[in-house]
Amino acid sequence: MMSDASHEVQREDGPNGGRFVIRLGGGAEAELSYQRSGDGPLVVTHTGVPPAFEGQGIAARLVDALIADARAQGFKITPLCSYVAAQFRRHPEWRDLLA
Repeated sequence: MMSDASHEVQREDGPNGGRFVIRLGGGAEAELSYQRSGDGPLVVTHTGVPPAFEGQGIAARLVDALIADARAQGFKITPLCSYVAAQFRRHPEWRDLLA
């Protein structure tokens, strides 16, 4: 199991969206991409983990970072990404964050 330090989630914001990213070494990255317009909801469009890193809970860490930011900053989430939509179904306690 890798240490938590190697799975640090960073958020990169741009003018119309951004991503939560974990740099996995060797140039590999896992990311959760989103779009946003104004004060509207954060629309999650994609979550991707390189095949060699699947099954280690990396995508779940990206979603956890998303949820933590939504709680801290008070924004809603629209999960267009099927993985994130499935996580919302598994976590009814997040329902208040759905846009």
